[in-house]
Amino acid sequence: MSSGIGADWKSDRIGSALKGENPTVLRKLSAGFAVIGDVQFLPGYSILLVDEPRVQRLSELSKKRRLQFLSDMDQLGEAVERVCRRMDPAFRRVNLEILGNRDPFLHAHIWPRYEWEPSDLVGVPVWLYPRERWSDERFALGPQHDALRASIGAELDTLAAGD
Repeated sequence: MSSGIGADWKSDRIGSALKGENPTVLRKLSAGFAVIGDVQFLPGYSILLVDEPRVQRLSELSKKRRLQFLSDMDQLGEAVERVCRRMDPAFRRVNLEILGNRDPFLHAHIWPRYEWEPSDLVGVPVWLYPRERWSDERFALGPQHDALRASIGAELDTLAAGD
């Protein structure tokens, strides 16, 4: 990724976002940060990070903040959907997931899904993709994704202006 910031932001994604040092941040939303995923084997993959580093579960937020987080997730999902639909006629849908099995902070995954995905994977959760997809340098976030990042950010701005 073309940024003057070191890789240590990955060890504290939320803290680095709060300090303005997380290069994957697309926009600050009401209750979190819209970020683009580190891997892009499904172009447009994004994540919503809660803006409170110690929050691990949706249930730990007040009702008001919980609804803000879920609204942010919806907004990011819609932005990704709009951008991916324009970019690729094979776009199918967006999957929204809050899992929390690996990372100890509340976050939501926004996965665009496409008709061109392998037939044995198109109908299953993204997590069943082969491990090499997750580590293949061809799919690592980098300068080749700058236009995608800009488009999702601009779409988030458009959606925010419409509220």
